[in-house]
Amino acid sequence: MPQPRILGPDGRPIAKSDLSREIASVSLTGVRRRYADSVAPGLTPARLAGILRAANDGDAFAYLTLAEEMEERSPQLAAVLGTRKRAVLGLPRRVEAASDDPRHVEHRDAVETHLVKSPAFGRLLAALLDALGKGYSVAEIRWDTTKTPWSPRDLDRIRRAYEWRDPRYFVYDRVTGRELRLLDEADTFNGVALSPYRFVVHEPALKMGLPIRAGLARLVAVAYMCGNFTQEDWLAFAEVFGMPLRLGRHGPSASAGDIDKLIAAVSGLGSDAAAVLPDSMRIDFVDAASGAGGADLFERLADRLDKLISKAVLGRSDAADSTSGKLGGEQYASEVRRDILEGDAAELSGTINEQLTRPFIDLNFGPQDAYPEIQLFVPDQEDLAGLVDMLAKLVPLGLEVEQSVIRDKWGLPDPEKDAKLLGVRADIPPDMSALNRATNRAQTPVDPTDPTAPLVERLGREADPLIDELLAPVRAALTDSADLMDFRERLLGLYPGLDGQAFADLMGQALAVADAAGYWEARR
Repeated sequence: MPQPRILGPDGRPIAKSDLSREIASVSLTGVRRRYADSVAPGLTPARLAGILRAANDGDAFAYLTLAEEMEERSPQLAAVLGTRKRAVLGLPRRVEAASDDPRHVEHRDAVETHLVKSPAFGRLLAALLDALGKGYSVAEIRWDTTKTPWSPRDLDRIRRAYEWRDPRYFVYDRVTGRELRLLDEADTFNGVALSPYRFVVHEPALKMGLPIRAGLARLVAVAYMCGNFTQEDWLAFAEVFGMPLRLGRHGPSASAGDIDKLIAAVSGLGSDAAAVLPDSMRIDFVDAASGAGGADLFERLADRLDKLISKAVLGRSDAADSTSGKLGGEQYASEVRRDILEGDAAELSGTINEQLTRPFIDLNFGPQDAYPEIQLFVPDQEDLAGLVDMLAKLVPLGLEVEQSVIRDKWGLPDPEKDAKLLGVRADIPPDMSALNRATNRAQTPVDPTDPTAPLVERLGREADPLIDELLAPVRAALTDSADLMDFRERLLGLYPGLDGQAFADLMGQALAVADAAGYWEARR
């Protein structure tokens, strides 16, 4: 019986063995070698311009090397770029079915179980977020076809489900500059096409144009280079002016030998801080650094360059966009701006759904008319304290709110059956009877230990229909009246016909109960 064929997105057949074999492997020699010459040391404006120009023309090897080294050499860039990446990695994840159809629900459950909940999924996200700095990032998928459903699985510590691949192993096509191809011995200049279902390529649209020009490393390269110059000049300044100037003074009668001793003493103070001089000689220390103002200049320049890097990566600088005393302060300034975080999450979700979720469904369930979606979503920022205050005011007025909605906002799970619950015990339940409403009295709680409490509750229930009967003609008159004067005349006409005897009898009973309650309270 012939085996069913696996077709790629282009309709061409794919061998089952091709889904699990390593493609973009590293070698000691060849086009995908592990070692590369360093670029960052001695970087000059002319050298940087040449690197960026070569990347525009299709040779991005030096640029990608520089981007890698910038993250390793600049603490500021490593910190803010790491903050932006970790902000996305910390977002909640969910899988949405294409519809309520049972087939689509099954697809969603499979994606959630075998992709999202896999320990390797977080590593995939981290690998793809490397594209923020370099403009693109590639992860190779290793499918495990020995079990069903076929899914990416770690075979061991070396053979991972998703393997980050060095971006220098790839090259964009020379015509459009948009098709990413794998460098290979078969074509060391143009590269070969990427195998279907084997790679996830993330190209965040940080700006329009060629993907290689969209990386943040290109944006902050000049600030990084100037920061290196600043640090070098600052160190040279500190070496010269960090130690105070030692000035030796001698009298006019000093001999040549005395002067030589003074010179030796001044020179020795730089290392041993000890000298022996006659009374006719002295050594003065002049603080040159404080007068030059150079230290402050270098510090302000270095701080300015760091703020430019923060502005480019996080959307705000540490000090420029934060005000002391305001909500969040400096801590808020170090976080990623919300619109940037939402954009990163949406683009990464789109890449995963197109290049991982869809192949997973196609390989296991066949091509579909609609596919589930993996979503990285940014939770809404809500004023929970204000929400509690609003509920405390509106719920007693009749607002109905589902408990599960409030629990979700607070991140609290639904209580288990027979679990011990926190709460306030209402020992004195409120009683807003019609009798209280009719007399316009304040709501009086009913003490359950009072023997007259059941009578009070009963009188309140019996008063409701009597009050409604008395007010019914008044409400009708108010509805039919053209204005206040008309209502006044109608009300005066209604008064003689109002029968309040039943309500008066009930009031008498209520007063008797109140009198009895008073005697009972006095004797208790």
